[in-house]
Amino acid sequence: MSSRDESRWLVAVDGGVVLVVRAQPGAARARVVGLHGAALKVAVRARPVDGAANRELVALLAEVLAVRPATVSVVSGARGRDKRVRIDGLDAATAAARVAPFVDKAPRAD
Repeated sequence: MSSRDESRWLVAVDGGVVLVVRAQPGAARARVVGLHGAALKVAVRARPVDGAANRELVALLAEVLAVRPATVSVVSGARGRDKRVRIDGLDAATAAARVAPFVDKAPRAD
């Protein structure tokens, strides 16, 4: 994963990072799919009803990034597929390294 690709979907901010995410609710299984343009595509099984898909997205990203779910929050796009998800207490290099196995193995979507 080049730093140019990384910088498109992963942004360092004060106290953490923000991921640009393209969510796919109602998928057969929850997983990080790979890159989708300038976003990290994440599939979740839950439907977007009463915040269920966002809750599953937060839990999945917390697991992938090996952080507590309380440090992960959807900061924009809660009602759409395109989201910005903040992870507190994680630096960009660590986040990129933890997501790399999923991104590097996935086919390019763009």
